[in-house]
Amino acid sequence: MPDSYDVLIVGAGPAGLNAALVLGRCRRTVLVCDSGEPRNQASARVSGFLSRDGCRPADLREVGLRQLDPYESVQLRDVAVEDVAGQDGCFEAVLQDGMRVRAKKILLATGLQDTFPDLDGAERLFGKGVWTCPYCDGWELREQPLAVYGSGEGIVGFALELRLWTSDLVLLTDGPPGFGEADRMLLDRAGVRVREEPIEKLEGDERLERVRFRTGDTLERTALFFLAQAHQRSGLVEKLGCELTRRGTAETSSYERSNVPGVYVAGDASRRVQFAIVAAAEGAMAAFAINTELLHEERAALARAG
Repeated sequence: MPDSYDVLIVGAGPAGLNAALVLGRCRRTVLVCDSGEPRNQASARVSGFLSRDGCRPADLREVGLRQLDPYESVQLRDVAVEDVAGQDGCFEAVLQDGMRVRAKKILLATGLQDTFPDLDGAERLFGKGVWTCPYCDGWELREQPLAVYGSGEGIVGFALELRLWTSDLVLLTDGPPGFGEADRMLLDRAGVRVREEPIEKLEGDERLERVRFRTGDTLERTALFFLAQAHQRSGLVEKLGCELTRRGTAETSSYERSNVPGVYVAGDASRRVQFAIVAAAEGAMAAFAINTELLHEERAALARAG
């Protein structure tokens, strides 16, 4: 028979670890499984996290894991979850090593995976001058020569947002811009230059140094931001039948409940702002809701037994 737990948490990022902490304090039996591939593994720092601002993602994880040590009902395994099936109160999961476990509730904190633009050097230099989130990395790059990459109406707002951090900003559309004259005038008034030349590649060894165009011209830049397109890192969200938003994140209601009874989704995989501190808060809210739901079920079972 499989090992049985109150809660299976898939993912040991801020959401999963904070949920495990709250549930451990409630003396719930919890299994946390993690594949060891965090979305922010290329990031230099965790930003905007009160008391941990600027720390390395690995250090935040290490602290989180260490603080779970006193809670004997919480177990952690460095193994991916291959499959989950069942229904509220009786889910069964298959781990990558073949082990099977049962859980009454599921918390998916599996995060997202970024899709890189078709731009030579973007993936290689990600975390080394190529970024997606100015809230995370803009302050460290303030008043440096920056670029924003993309086309279409959505990129205009992103470029104007980046003006908060620098006055030296160039929008690289890598071809036709995909927006009209009104938007071009807005960018011009904000001091954002637009270059439409096709790009050959991004250059730099340890960090981004320049953008090389197919014409042979170059543009010196210390960082480039692009609008991230992301998808679910794990197929479990869709496999369990969770509804997705247009952005590809899980649609959740209050306290991170999905549309599937007994299944919760917290962190970047869910619908809210994708900050580490928000993910941790979502994990805590999901843990509170899970524990409350278990209490109601246990009370109903006592009533039936009487």
